[in-house]
Amino acid sequence: MSEFGLFGYQAEVVERAVQGENIIIWLPTGGGKTRAAVYVAKRHLERTPKAKVVMLVNKVHLVDQHYTNEFKTHLGRSFRLVPVSGDCDEKDFFGSVLKDSDLVICTAQILENALINQEENKHVELSDITLLIIDECHHTQKEAVYNQIMRRYVEKKLKGEKPLPQILGLTASLGAGGARTLEKAVEHVLQICSNLDSAVVSSKHCATELATRVPRPIRRFDIVETRLKDPFGDELKWMMGRIHESMTLSQDFHLREPGTQEYEADVVLLEEKGIREKNRAVTERARHLRQYNNALLINETLRMRDAYRLLDDFYESKSNRSIDETDRLLMTLFRENQAELKRLSEDDQFENPKMERLQTTLLEHFGPGRSTRAILFTKTRISTRCLYDWVCCDPALQEADIRADILIGAGTGTSYMTQNEQRDTIRSFHAGTLNLLISTSVAEEGLNIPECNLVVRYGLLTNEIAQQQASGRTRAEGSVYSVVGVAGGREMRREEVNDFLEKLSVKAISRIQEMSLSEFRRKLTELQQASVLCRLRSEEKETQRRSRFLAADVQLICRNCFKAVASGSDIKLVDKVHYANVNPAFQKLYKTGVQVSLARSFEDWEPGQVINCGNGNCNQKWGFEIKYRKAALLPILSIGSFALETPEGRTTAKKWKKVPFTADDFDFHDDYCRERFDDLLT
Repeated sequence: MSEFGLFGYQAEVVERAVQGENIIIWLPTGGGKTRAAVYVAKRHLERTPKAKVVMLVNKVHLVDQHYTNEFKTHLGRSFRLVPVSGDCDEKDFFGSVLKDSDLVICTAQILENALINQEENKHVELSDITLLIIDECHHTQKEAVYNQIMRRYVEKKLKGEKPLPQILGLTASLGAGGARTLEKAVEHVLQICSNLDSAVVSSKHCATELATRVPRPIRRFDIVETRLKDPFGDELKWMMGRIHESMTLSQDFHLREPGTQEYEADVVLLEEKGIREKNRAVTERARHLRQYNNALLINETLRMRDAYRLLDDFYESKSNRSIDETDRLLMTLFRENQAELKRLSEDDQFENPKMERLQTTLLEHFGPGRSTRAILFTKTRISTRCLYDWVCCDPALQEADIRADILIGAGTGTSYMTQNEQRDTIRSFHAGTLNLLISTSVAEEGLNIPECNLVVRYGLLTNEIAQQQASGRTRAEGSVYSVVGVAGGREMRREEVNDFLEKLSVKAISRIQEMSLSEFRRKLTELQQASVLCRLRSEEKETQRRSRFLAADVQLICRNCFKAVASGSDIKLVDKVHYANVNPAFQKLYKTGVQVSLARSFEDWEPGQVINCGNGNCNQKWGFEIKYRKAALLPILSIGSFALETPEGRTTAKKWKKVPFTADDFDFHDDYCRERFDDLLT
């Protein structure tokens, strides 16, 4: 093993995997879990007849990172390796790729799609794989795609079906699953073990070496005092109070303290209540109150001008969308107080003290000629953009030679990054062109940045796993892990709770490792059997719920103007992914907007334009068009833009899979070609 470059603690944790056991390697971030997995893959490929290794990752940029930095370096000369992600063509014939390769690195969703797809060159079976490596395997829970894959494995195992792949999980923390007692934490860890059909392996004999090789950062709380006066926030709350006074709510409905996550949850329920009761006055007020609350949350964490800009942008987008008296009343309230809000937001004497503390923290580590490399973690995509704007505009930070950029999740639209943008940003950070990443949780896991010597968590409330992952980004000697927050505030309390939960998780793992092999296997089998039964019952309930109403008996209502625009029977499921309205008459009900731009291409479709409600000044965004098979122009709908009128009343659904009717699969010939052909004949 020494010639492969493994440290003693890595050699210790791979021993059972090399012998063919299913295991979870539990090592801290920076401990070299991927290198250990490469070694296991190498030995497996050398010893196993017709070996096929698949490594699953949960973020696109990790495909290229693991392939380039580890697998290609150590295995590329002897074996056929292929990285497959959503923006490469290999995903469209994954079955053939796996057949012609020794090792494939891919996102978990690509494997899940291949397990479902029955076309010969796309389909794979778990039995085609001999070693399945699961990166960040603590995500193998509930409805996560890792667990969808492993459910198939567990069901086949319980039926006695063979062959099945060997499982190798990698994680820095299994967490406590929200448990507050050791017994519950043990249950949580055992459940993950049962989901992965694996035991947890950690370094015991080489723990001292591990602690030396992976030093813990200096942890620091950068405390600020509570802002004594907040006239900008007070003005926002006064305006919210005016909206509250204009509503008549039932005595059983209460709104909690504005400027909190609890208040946001309340106004979401209020909006849904308004929709159910067909009361647009309540629904629209709830939407506006949510924006005010978002501004309060930003005011608590970022600059006042950032909070003001959020509201200003919201009302600017609403300026030409007045539908009724409710819109005019809410717009007037903002416009009448806009000048005062703007004045208060620019008064530096009442600025958020957290920003000053954050500036001090950064300036302590950055400066001309210094080689600092840091990650600033924050909660939302909006926060990353506000902090980026602040860093770029602050003279002191610019004099300190801070070269920052944003790293957020991949997706479509201006609020996301493309996969190529993510990859370019990470490469620039590796190269030193950038020295500060302002990131959401997307950078907590997997990034290989050994030089990072400062991590700052700012306005962030996360669980113990995310905290451990973020702390693990600091790998340089003498690195600092800083938490900026108010003395006794939510951030500090959460950090303390997370410390307790992480220690609880460690104790739980130790308790499980002390079990006899027979007891451990018995508990895993019991949990696996219970999980299968639970899933079957859940699927039965889901089937009943989706069959509650006939599709023709459900109407889709625009969530903004409450106009009925489609029947449930118009909706078809395209390629198991998109919900499209295939009724040609529907195109007369919407207006098209900007062209949708995606960084990746798709086999059967390409994006078209955004679609918006065409009823008067409504302009509610409904989704976007796609051109399917270069012929069919299909409007793809977002269910969050609609309410549902059912025989039992009006309701809402956050996801299409939660609607109370079944949408049939789209058939290109029956649902599109035949109808158009008949139209031509007539």
